Amino acid sequence: MENSGGGALLRTRRLESFLDTSSGQRLEEAPKILVKEKPVQQLKKDVYVDDNGWVSSIISWIRIVTCFVSMMVTTFIWALIMIVLIPWPYERIRQGNIYGHVTGRMLMWILGNPIKIEGAEFSSEKAIYISNHASPIDIFLIMWLTPTGTVGIAKKEIVWYPLFGQLYVLANHLRIDRSNPTAAIESMKEAARAVVRNNLSLIIFPEGTRSKNGRLLPFKKGFVHLALQTRLPIVPMVLTGTHQAWRKGSLHVRPAPLAVKYLPPISTENWKVEKIEDYVKMVHDLYAAQLPENQKPLP
Repeated sequence: MENSGGGALLRTRRLESFLDTSSGQRLEEAPKILVKEKPVQQLKKDVYVDDNGWVSSIISWIRIVTCFVSMMVTTFIWALIMIVLIPWPYERIRQGNIYGHVTGRMLMWILGNPIKIEGAEFSSEKAIYISNHASPIDIFLIMWLTPTGTVGIAKKEIVWYPLFGQLYVLANHLRIDRSNPTAAIESMKEAARAVVRNNLSLIIFPEGTRSKNGRLLPFKKGFVHLALQTRLPIVPMVLTGTHQAWRKGSLHVRPAPLAVKYLPPISTENWKVEKIEDYVKMVHDLYAAQLPENQKPLP
């Protein structure tokens, strides 16, 4: 799936007129008239022009309601499957991933945003997948695009999200208590042990929360601690355009183009505990270099 873009050429026209007579009598040269067209302002590739008309708003509401109803249906179906599979934790993880692939892809199809995916050859690694986070659409993309055998790490309060939260727990995904630093560290250690024990991948948002304006936030250290304990490579997923398609606090979904780019895996085999801050900065700088100007972190 590809995006399309357009450009405009600047044109300058010059009109010159010379008058002469057959008798050879010299007339004054007609004054030169320069006709300058106003240059068409070229839009930056990372700028999306909003359509806030009533037609666009109605279409957006239809899409959102359709997404919600469709998600409730698939969530209910897979919740029943999970209940049957309670004695088999790993199979519940696998079914949770299948649910994500089906539901995430379906929701993106309903929303209708054009999507460009790059680096898909890195999308089946056993790894710690990380992603920037600026929109609810990020969740749909992550559900769809992370490989089978991947568990997420979310705050413990997710259990209270109707249906989806209960399915998250049934799918044997991991939760941490972010309100208690000691408990959070222990939860991270337990998550790492579960990943190694079951040969799983992880998906985590290193910013820890959703960006309000799409700009990259500082990274927390949790993903580095997980890498040190599991020695899994880190595969960055760089999402662009999602903050323009569905903004935080808004119920208006816009047809902005989206891009998902998998970067090559970053080996963590030789990482050392004393260099945690360096690793966090290195990966954050890597994201900053990949993002468009309107998503780069503020200086």
